[in-house]
Amino acid sequence: SKLAKDAMGDVMSQVEEVNGVKVLAVSVEDMDMNGLRDLGDQLKEKLGEGVVVIASAAGGKVSLMATATDGAMKGAHAGNLIKAIASCVGGGGGGRPNMAQAGGKNPAGIPDALAKVKEVLAGQIQ
Repeated sequence: SKLAKDAMGDVMSQVEEVNGVKVLAVSVEDMDMNGLRDLGDQLKEKLGEGVVVIASAAGGKVSLMATATDGAMKGAHAGNLIKAIASCVGGGGGGRPNMAQAGGKNPAGIPDALAKVKEVLAGQIQ
């Protein structure tokens, strides 16, 4: 949790906009899915409205987590987003419109997965 708070300082500078929706797609080191969910909630609160995607590699495995606020869910769907980017890390997953997660086996694919977030959201958010 302290690690998560340290990580939050610099990540807010990485917020981008896709069709008017704030998007934060970041990678953190060695965090399990519970840690990612906690961090996702904290970042979502800080963001206010928008979509947060966090990727982490630990022990050769990749965890991906996406969360969307109520306002962002008008166009963004966390489950569909995770499905679309999980292939980049050699995995799969899904979930609800507001929260989704995936696992994968290819940590080298994390930058591609994060880069794909904006592309996928641009197609979802009209």
